Amino acid sequence: MSDLDVRSAALADIPAVVAMLADDPLGAQRESPDDLRPYHAAFRRLADDPNQHLVVAVREDRVVGTLQLTIVPGLSRRGATRSVIEGVRVHADERGSGLGTQLIQWAVDESRRQNCQLVQLTSDVTRTDARRFYERLGFSASHVGFKLTL
Repeated sequence: MSDLDVRSAALADIPAVVAMLADDPLGAQRESPDDLRPYHAAFRRLADDPNQHLVVAVREDRVVGTLQLTIVPGLSRRGATRSVIEGVRVHADERGSGLGTQLIQWAVDESRRQNCQLVQLTSDVTRTDARRFYERLGFSASHVGFKLTL
C-alpha cells in the first residue's frame, strides 16, 4: 500500500468522488453523477472553509477512495475541538484491501494534528459491514443519531 497517496481533493477529482458516492444502494438513491454542478458548488464551499478537509486516496493516478473530515470547535467537553468523518467511500475494486483502514487512520492522525479531543462519525443503520469496520478500528456505537430532512 506504499503506492497510495492521500491528498486534498481537486475539482478534477469530483467526477470520481461522486461516482464512488453513488456506487452503493443508498448512494444510488440520492446521488446524481450525471449533473456535477451541485457538487462543483459544494466543492467550492468546502475549499473556502479551512475546517473542511475533502481528501482522496490515489493509486497509480486513479482516485480509489475519499472522505471528508470536518473540524468543529466547541464549548462542550471543556472547550474541546472534535472532528467529524463523513462520506467515506472506497472504490468497489479496492474494498477489502485495507484502503478504508488507511483512510480512517489518516483522518484520526489529522484530527490529532488539529488538536481534536474526539473523532466522531455516523453510519447508516443498514450498513452492518461498515459498523463492524468502525468498531474494529476502535470506534464505539455510543450514541443514537437523529436526522431531519429539510
